[in-house]
Amino acid sequence: MSGAVARVCMVVAAAILNHPLLFPQENATLPEQDEALVTRMRAHEELMRAHEERLAGEQSRLEEEEEEEEERRSRLASRLRQSDGRSDEAYSWYFWSAVSLVVFLAVEVSRVDLADAETWAKEDEDTCPGTGSVGSGAPVLHKGLLSQFCDRCLYTSAHENRRVREFVEGFADDLLESMRIVCRAEAHVELGDFLGVGSVFEAWKVHKPLTCDLIVPFTPPAPYAFQYRLWCSPASLVPPDLQGFAAIEVTEKNRGGGGGCACDSAVVGEDVLCLLHGNAAGLEGAERGADDDLLCAGGTSSLSKDRVMRWFQISVSKAWGRVSHKYDFQLAFRRLDAAGALKVRFRSGKVLAMNLIPAVQLDDTDAYFVSHFPSDAGSPPDAYWPLSLAVYEQNLLKHFARTLPENACHLHCLQILTFLHKKQTALSGESALTDYHLKTVLLHLLLLSRQPASWGGGSLEQRLRDALAFLRRSLREKRLTHVLVGNRQLPRDLGVPEVFRAAEPINLFRPLVLQRALHADAVRHAEEMLRNAPALIQEYTPHLVNGVVRPNIR
Repeated sequence: MSGAVARVCMVVAAAILNHPLLFPQENATLPEQDEALVTRMRAHEELMRAHEERLAGEQSRLEEEEEEEEERRSRLASRLRQSDGRSDEAYSWYFWSAVSLVVFLAVEVSRVDLADAETWAKEDEDTCPGTGSVGSGAPVLHKGLLSQFCDRCLYTSAHENRRVREFVEGFADDLLESMRIVCRAEAHVELGDFLGVGSVFEAWKVHKPLTCDLIVPFTPPAPYAFQYRLWCSPASLVPPDLQGFAAIEVTEKNRGGGGGCACDSAVVGEDVLCLLHGNAAGLEGAERGADDDLLCAGGTSSLSKDRVMRWFQISVSKAWGRVSHKYDFQLAFRRLDAAGALKVRFRSGKVLAMNLIPAVQLDDTDAYFVSHFPSDAGSPPDAYWPLSLAVYEQNLLKHFARTLPENACHLHCLQILTFLHKKQTALSGESALTDYHLKTVLLHLLLLSRQPASWGGGSLEQRLRDALAFLRRSLREKRLTHVLVGNRQLPRDLGVPEVFRAAEPINLFRPLVLQRALHADAVRHAEEMLRNAPALIQEYTPHLVNGVVRPNIR
């Protein structure tokens, strides 16, 4: 019992001792500490919540960026697929374009027959529609009109040409013989026989006044000789813009071997023209090297065109003074910038033109280097002489005369072309186009022709259309090659020197390439000539009215 009471008492005592009210000083700071801890806990909780919100925002932004990147990738893949499709189409287009170009070039190269000129005419119509000329499907000129023009105009011109040739050949023989006497006495230069070249001697000249071109070759006296530096020779020094020219050097053969010089053998007081030393006005008191009298350019051994022409003019004047009493007409120089541009005026008032052209023969060939071309408007350097293959061109026309039908129309075609060109020049003025270009066009067509019968008299209209189409095409391409230089299609029996056959072709339209204004003017001239062709032919064609020939010329 006492043990139980003792335990109860111990429990009561422990409860009393552990009551908080018994120790108020020790537990006074607990509530304040709890509040500070709660405050820190709340701040930490807010900080954690802010970090959580920031992390959630960054995660959402990353998810959006990933979605945008995926969308961009899908769009890029789509564009690449479309690009691949278009590239395949482009490559296919380029391939078929290349195939088409190759086929076109093959067709162009293979078209060498004369009948292709008709196709060129059709192409010209597509390129330049509305001209009313060769490109149109309708005939340019009526066959009957062309026939009347040839019968009444061209045949009359041919008869007059024959009479003029006979007169010129007789007069030129007499004048040149007198010139030989003058040259032997003063210059010791040998003159050869003249060669008639050009339209009058090829029987296609229709212009008035008739102009006769005569090449007069000359050679130096012993011990001199000519050496040629051709534009087409290896290591040539001729400028590239002077295709078809050559420099001619005067050299002494057997120099120092006692051959001597022409002025060394002159009599005292005799006025001798030496090719290298100039005027030896007597051996006493004469100082050699007078530049005014040399036939070579000053200080060089190059033959000078200007000094040769001046010497030639003086010789012609002296020669005419010796024979003028035998003729009943006047003779004068038409141009002072040409060596022998003469004008014969008869008492009846008729006028005849002559061109005596001093020339140097190339070895034993029929090629000549001339002082000038009668139709030349330019002024090449004095030391370079232009090449003339006029003799071979004349022989080529004779070759075609033997192979074509008896009544071939090629010369009539050329006469009509030059007639149209002359009349258009009178209407609109000079241009770069010349009669020689038209002659070259005709010769090219003749060489391309595989059927000689297509040049019969009844085919004049079609051949005229072909020639006009060829001319138009050449002007459009700015290319018309010399018919004899670099042309392997020439007949072998023509005898053109191999050095010219193997040379690069010469583009006669090269000035048109270098000068746009000149090309535009030539094209305009040709287009107007083609447009006016029917009217010009009809205007100058005589016609019959009640059996009487009534010309339309006003």
